[in-house]
Order: sequence, then structure tokens, then C-alpha cells
Amino acid sequence: MAPRTARRLAPRSLRGRLVLGVTVLATVAVLASELVGFLVLRSWLLDRVDQQLAQFEPRPPSFRDARRPDGPPPVQGPGSLPSDFRVYFYNDSGDRLEYSLGSNDRPGPRLPDTLEDLGLTEGHPETVEAESGDGNWRVLLRTGPQGMGAVVALPLDTVDGATSKILWMDALLLAATVAALLALARGVVRLGLLPLTRMERAAGTITAGQLDRRLPDTDPGTEIGRLGTVLNTMLDRLQKALQERQASEDRMRQFVADAGHELRTPLTAIQGFAQLALRPGARSAQERREADRLVAQNAERMALLVDDLQLLATLDRGPAYQRESVDLLSVAADAVSTAVMQRRSHPVDLEPLGGGPGGDGGPGGRELDVVETMGDPHRLRQIVENLLTNAHVHTPAGTRIHVRVGEGLAGPGVGGTDAPGRVSTTRPFLPGTRVAVVEVADDGPGLTAEEAEHVFERFYRADRSRSRAQGGSGLGLAIAAAIAEGHGGRLELDPGPGRGATFRLVLPRS
Repeated sequence: MAPRTARRLAPRSLRGRLVLGVTVLATVAVLASELVGFLVLRSWLLDRVDQQLAQFEPRPPSFRDARRPDGPPPVQGPGSLPSDFRVYFYNDSGDRLEYSLGSNDRPGPRLPDTLEDLGLTEGHPETVEAESGDGNWRVLLRTGPQGMGAVVALPLDTVDGATSKILWMDALLLAATVAALLALARGVVRLGLLPLTRMERAAGTITAGQLDRRLPDTDPGTEIGRLGTVLNTMLDRLQKALQERQASEDRMRQFVADAGHELRTPLTAIQGFAQLALRPGARSAQERREADRLVAQNAERMALLVDDLQLLATLDRGPAYQRESVDLLSVAADAVSTAVMQRRSHPVDLEPLGGGPGGDGGPGGRELDVVETMGDPHRLRQIVENLLTNAHVHTPAGTRIHVRVGEGLAGPGVGGTDAPGRVSTTRPFLPGTRVAVVEVADDGPGLTAEEAEHVFERFYRADRSRSRAQGGSGLGLAIAAAIAEGHGGRLELDPGPGRGATFRLVLPRS
């Protein structure tokens, strides 16, 4: 049978292959045991016949009768022996069969006329065929007086009959065994594969849409149980990945919708003033200047929004930041100087970490020290400027802003770890990690817990009533958080409703 045909005939299911494999192995085992039993029985019966042949010795008068001077007796001469023995005598030269003793009621062994053609060795019995029919004889050569040879023979009818019956019994037993194995193996294999059947049904329900369904068999002591555990873990991860993908798609759709909404306002304004300019009729110089100013203002706003969107896209791709030693005190001082000159409505002071209400250190008379970390100085300054701009925009005029710089061990007071009410989009540092911190705190009204939960989202504004011209695009804190995360740091917020908000940039200490 060709290999391809054999593969087509083999069962495809695991259950069928197991039943076939168990049946074949058991059949081979039964055949091997029957063969060994048959060979042992036949060998034992032959040994019994050989013992009988070895114990029988022709009497000396028989050799004398074979040498009578009145002529050679007939080969099948008269005389009888006990049981089924037969004895055949050859002359002293071994070239003629002289005489035989034994019953004549059955065909004897087929013996040649000379001892040379017989090919027997004295003391070593051999099996020869009968003169006619399908019987066999066991023969043994013995040496008599004056070099005569005698062949003692016994029929193997008893041996052949017993072995034939054994073969028939073995065949019947093999057939019954194979039939019983097929019936029992199906039940045993079905029972053994029952956990796989349950897993198959559970997988079917999961495929049908029940993504929360899990495989029932998770016994760590069995192979199927360990497989179920691994598959459940894989399903959990796949479900989590699908949920994250769905959430990412939702965020992307919301991001695109918000970006389109933000761009629609300046585009609508530009389009309206452009259409106004195309209308016939004279307009005053003041009207033209006002229209041109509004067009330029909206175009500038749209350009800034597009720049922020491009920056966010760059940050999402994982930009390559400069890696150099940065003095956070100098970065904070430059940002404070710029804020003081551009926005005089909010007083800003620079103090050490722990020198005001937001810290957990000593009193406010501490000296400012150099605090160094590794990173990109331009991007880190952008974070501090975004935090100062956010404090100016979202607090009333005259609100004091505090910028604090220092270092310490990550904890609830210094920052870098989670704390009640604290919000961040980045995982916390291990408690006790040495960190560098820049805080931007204000004495304004602070944020509610609901507002704080969304403050780092893109296009989010805590004050929905604030105009877009004054409130920005809602991307500043999202950009700052992305830059901080790219530096291995964390941007966090302590909302402090009623007592001012505190934004904190926490970076690993170099």
C-alpha cells in the first residue's frame, strides 16, 4: 500500500488515532505472547519425543535378524514394537536398508536407501516427512554391532495435532481480543479525552462571541490542565489586547474629532473674512485692518495647533532625545524669567523643594541648590513652560505661582509615587528611589477630582466656558506628560481643590 493511500485510510481524529494505536499495540502484544507460547509448547513436545527416542535402544537380536544368511528379509518385515516406534536397519556398509520393525498401519518416514544419503548424526534427532500424506516423523540414528546402523522413528502426529489446535485457539483468542479492545478502547479514550471535549465546547462558545468564557480544566497535575491554564492566560492577554486596541481606536477617533473641531473654528473665521473681502462694495480702512487682523490671528492659532499635533505625533513615535547633564535649577530659572516678563498679572517665585505648602521639607529659608539629571534641556524647559502657562491661563489674575526645585527620595511628599488624590498617566517610581523634582504650584481654586482624572487627556479643558483664544488647544499637558515619560520620568498632579493645584515633574536623579 502506498504511503499516500495509507494516510487516506488512517483516521483523522485524535480519538480515532488513539483507538487505532492502542488496538495495534495490543494486537502486536497478544500476537507476540501467542507466538512465544506456541514455540515453547512445540519445543517442549519435541523434547518429550526426543527423550523417548533417546531412551529406546534396539535389542541385539534385532541386529542379528537383519544379518540372516538365508537372504535379506523384506524391508517392512514382520514384528511389532511398543507404542508407535519404528526401527530401520542398514547393513554394515550402510549402502542398503536391510530390515524394519514396527506397525505397518500408517506411512512411515521417508528414508533414503543408504546412510550417506540419510545425513544423520548419531545422538542428534531430526524431523523428516512421511512417505505419503502430510505427516512428519522424528528420527534418531544409532550404531549397532559390526558397524550396522539403526534409525529409530516416532510419528509427530500428537505434536502436530496439539500445535494445530493451539494455533486455532490463538487465532480465535486474537480475534476476540481485538474486538474487545476496539470496544473498550473507544470508551477509555473517550473518557480520557473528556477534558479536551469540554475545552472544545468552551472554545466554541468563545469563538461565538463569549469572550469572558474560559476553559474549565486547569489542573496543574495533568497535561490537559496545564494546557488549559496556558490557553486561559493567552485568552486573557488577547482579550486585554483587544480591549486596549478598542480603547486606542476610540481615543484615535476622539482625537481626530477633537482636532477637526479645533481646526474648524479658525478655518471658519478665515473663510468668512475671505468671503467678506470678495464681496463688492467699498469698505473702510478700519474694517479691512480688523478683518486682516482676525485672519492673521486665526491663521496663527491654526498654525500653533498644527505644530502641537505634529509634536504629539513625533512624541508618540518615540523620538530620540538628547542625553546630557541638565541643571533643573537653571531650566526652572529661565522659565520663571520668561514668565515674569510675558505675564505680569501673576507673581512667580522660585524656591527650594519643601519650602512652601507643596513640600514636606523644612521652612522656606532653604537655599537653592543645583539639581542635575540626564536629558534634553530644551524639552525639559518646554515642560516647565507648559506648566507655568497652564497656571497663568487657568487661575485668576493676581494668583501667586510657586516654582520649586529639589531632590529627594520618591514618596508621598516628594513625589514620584502614588498618593490619595494624585493623578498621573505614568507608572510610579519604587519608593525610596532618588529623584529630581520640579514643582509648579499655584494658590488658585484647584481642580475637582473629576477634572483631575481627565487633565492629561488631549484637547481636554477643565473650564468649558473659557474661549479657545484664552484657553489654548488643550494639548499642553498631554505634550508635557509625553516628554516626561520619554525621559523615564513622570508628570503628576495633586489637584488640591480649594487650595491650589500642584503639578510635579519627577525625573530619575543622575
